[in-house]
Parts: sequence; C-alpha cells; structure tokens
Amino acid sequence: MSFTTDIKQEIANVQLKDHCQKAQLSALIKMTSSLTINSNGLGILVRSENPTTAKRIVFLLKEIYKVDTNLSIAKKTNLKKNNVYNVEITNNGSKILEDLGLYSSKGLQSHPSYEIVMKNCCASSYLAGAFLAYGSCNDPHNSNYHLEIAVNEIEHANFIVKLISRFEMQAKIAKRRSRYIVYMKRADYISNFLVLVGAHDSMMRFEDERIGRDLKNSVSRIDNCEIANEVKTIRAAQKQVSYMQKIIDNGKYDQLKEQLKNVIDIRMKYQDYSLLELCDAYQRTYGDLISKSGMKHRLNKLENIALSLED
Repeated sequence: MSFTTDIKQEIANVQLKDHCQKAQLSALIKMTSSLTINSNGLGILVRSENPTTAKRIVFLLKEIYKVDTNLSIAKKTNLKKNNVYNVEITNNGSKILEDLGLYSSKGLQSHPSYEIVMKNCCASSYLAGAFLAYGSCNDPHNSNYHLEIAVNEIEHANFIVKLISRFEMQAKIAKRRSRYIVYMKRADYISNFLVLVGAHDSMMRFEDERIGRDLKNSVSRIDNCEIANEVKTIRAAQKQVSYMQKIIDNGKYDQLKEQLKNVIDIRMKYQDYSLLELCDAYQRTYGDLISKSGMKHRLNKLENIALSLED
C-alpha cells in the first residue's frame, strides 16, 4: 500500500465527537459530491476512487443522519481501470447540506460556514476529511517532501489554507489544470499536519525516515569535510617539501639557522603530517615547544628563501 493510503486508513479509524464528525463529513461531501434531482427533491451523489473514503462517508452519514444510502461500484474505462465508488443519498439532501454548512437560500457555498469549524478540534477534523477526499503525501523514502489537498474552487483552497494557519503551519496554493492545490513542502509542517489529522503511526514512519536521511546526510557532509581537509593538508605538505628540496639542492641548507634546519628535517621525515602533528613531532624530536603560528612562521621563511633562489 502507498503512504497516502496508510494515512487515509488511520484517519478513517479515528473516533470523533458528534460535532467533529459533522465537520469531517462537511469536507468529504463538499469535495466528493454533486447534486441530483429525484422524486424526493434534492439528492446527493458522492463519488470516490478510494474505498476507505467511501466507507467513511457512508459511516458518517448513517452515524449523524441515520439515512439510507445506495452504494454502487463502477469501473473506470481509462488505462488504470480503477473502481469508482458511488454513494447516493436520495432523501433529505438539502437538509443534510444545510446542516453541514454547505447550502443556504443563496445556493451551494464555496466553503462551509465558520460555525462548522469554530472549534480547533472541528477544524482539524475538517482538514482530515479534506485529506481523505483528495489528499496525498509523498512516500517518506522520497527526499522531496510534499503533502497536498486538491480542490475545485480557489475560495475553498483559501479556506483550507486559513484553517491550516490556525495551527501555526503555512500552506501555499498552486493551480494545476482545472484544480487548485493546497500544498506544504516543509518536513516539520507535514509531520505536524499528520499528527493534527490523527495519523500518528504515519507521522512516526515519516519522522523515522526523515531523521535517518538527515543523519546520513550530516555524516556525509562531515566525511566530505574531513576528506577536503586531508587533501588540503597533503597539498600544503607537498608544496613545503618541494621548496625545502630546492633549498637542499641549491646547497643552502647548511647556511640556515638551526631552528630552520630542524623544521626542514622534521617536514622531510613526516611529509603527510598536518601542521599540528608537525608541531608535536618537533617537540618530541627536539624537546622544544612550538605553536602552530610559530611553525607556520618558520615555514613561510623557508618558502621565501626558496623563492629567492629563482632570482
């Protein structure tokens, strides 16, 4: 199963209070249904390709409104040939829509009334319903973190963004063909969103993958830094050895002060040592304490001597 499917199954298993059930059903009906006209008046037809979503809608309709529903399954004719689950409510359609804050004397609303999501628990249940309807989240194995909810109207997209911001998260909106996509790419926002909608196990899986990847990347950066430092040390040592050899080849070694001769001897003996290791070797060999700045000063003197031999 996909990561998105796991999230939706978790959401569908969350036990909700009555007012939170209504908020979640409001999102589901708003995003998956269309109106029908029958002998009983206004009806509702819900369509979903996700069986978990369809079952949740049927459960909430019966739990809240005690209505009978007709469930049918059709197969799409496209290449994927996915099942389409149709849930039809033939009675009390207008009353249900009004109670869910989706219908008024002005007609269908672009988003539910704020009374439906006034409480934070109801707002989170609405977001859970929106994700159940048309949400998706990249698998945590993918380093491209992305969670989105697709809606049909820009007003509804703005409504969802405001709900998300209530919980100190930020979402953006993008247009994709005829739909509006509310999305988040920050890993911490996605993790918080999963907790908010009740997908705690999915959040743990997401965080485990993310932390593991971040740790691996950190180790890689440290390794790369250490390798770069080693390469830098080797190149510096090779350069020092080359100009010391030039001093020796030109017969200038014996003319140097004892301290500079010692530096040449210790560097020629330990050609792969860093500056700090060279200082330690100098102290062990000659019994004199020398700092990194002191060693660097003597190396610079030797380099200048070598350069003067080119004149």
